[in-house]
Amino acid sequence: KNPEHMKQLSELSIKPIDLVVVNLYPFKQTILKDGVSRSEAIENIDIGGPTMLRSAAKNYQDVAVIVDPKDYEKVLGELKENKEVSQDTKFYLCSKVFSHTAHYDTLIASYMKKERKDNSLHDTYTMTFEKIQEMRYGENPHQKAAFYKEVENAEGLLASALQLHGKELSFNNINDTNGALELLKEFDEPCVVACKHANPCGVGCGDNIYEAYMKAFNADPTSIFGGIVVFNREIDEKTAKEINKIFVEIIVAPFYEEKALEILKSKKNIRLLQIKNISQKQDEYSYDIKKVAGGILVQEIDSKLLPEGEELKTVTASNPTNQEMKDLMMAWKIVKHTKSNAITIVKDGQSIGIGPGQVNRIWACKQAIEHAYEFLGKDSTKGASLASDAFFPFPDCVEEAAKAGITAIIQPGGSLKDDDSIKTCNKHNISMVFTNMRHFKH
Repeated sequence: KNPEHMKQLSELSIKPIDLVVVNLYPFKQTILKDGVSRSEAIENIDIGGPTMLRSAAKNYQDVAVIVDPKDYEKVLGELKENKEVSQDTKFYLCSKVFSHTAHYDTLIASYMKKERKDNSLHDTYTMTFEKIQEMRYGENPHQKAAFYKEVENAEGLLASALQLHGKELSFNNINDTNGALELLKEFDEPCVVACKHANPCGVGCGDNIYEAYMKAFNADPTSIFGGIVVFNREIDEKTAKEINKIFVEIIVAPFYEEKALEILKSKKNIRLLQIKNISQKQDEYSYDIKKVAGGILVQEIDSKLLPEGEELKTVTASNPTNQEMKDLMMAWKIVKHTKSNAITIVKDGQSIGIGPGQVNRIWACKQAIEHAYEFLGKDSTKGASLASDAFFPFPDCVEEAAKAGITAIIQPGGSLKDDDSIKTCNKHNISMVFTNMRHFKH
């Protein structure tokens, strides 16, 4: 104890404070309410509470400070048993205070930034998350892991999913499911996405969810085994029976028919998730964050499919047919969410070939074509449409596409050798459109 401080207390007849307990104004609960006004949010910003907490925590050697009701029992237990709170516990409570006030202040700062519609990247960057799941391990069994969610912006996203059946999700389950969901959200029509290691392996669109599922399944009946399958429509009994013919790790849908749920629950190891507003995308003020050694990379999410206010530019002598244009746009959506370098091939609302994560573009192209041949036959690529996530540096991909009978291509354009690819397309009567937007994904 500081003798000078004790002298001042005595002179002023002030008793020392041994315990400080503060529950802050419910700012988080306030901003999560529907239709909350800015004035109401600001009214629920605590001023005095954080001041008391921080001053008490700074003096933790002499004061026990509690900010979390979960710690009441621990502190009361020590007081009953030892007549005082141990230094270890006081230091633990001190660190918890500063973590709590940092979380509280970050919520306020994030709310203010959103209210200002501020999407800029400032000199300092702070975010805060809340743990929703302790995991058995991370990407590999020797790595510790947990799942944290943003306090806001979770509506319709994976962090808000309701689990209806099965054991808890693993680190890899969550990562892979998120990849599948981000692709699914690109589609308004009935759509099914099958995913493995965060890459799509089969995507189908149709007049109903059963047709969409069968297209996704038939695109790659091997890779879908043990994979993630996500739906943007209610799963009916007929579709559930088809799903149950194979083993999949996770199914996500907005709704399940009662009979469909009963059928799917018959398999003990399947995880069934429900996200009612499954088509809801992240808001425009969201960021993508990647951890690197010693820092983080922060960027706006890749929320746009095409440049605002621009139209697709046909650069070849022939124009895509209406069906080819539909397939081109579907292929473009898929390639956007496939690891680079990526090529995707689509025909009649079905992904027929996907070449993900290759170190050069021609390998991705060849893999996508072989993928189609493997499961749908040599004729499957005739009349199909191909998408590339970045420009063609050489016309070799066009030559491969021509050999496979592909008749339409969509790509960003922008290569110094665009003319070579255009000439090669014209030679083979292939239509090609430029998007003027790249979609690398790493």
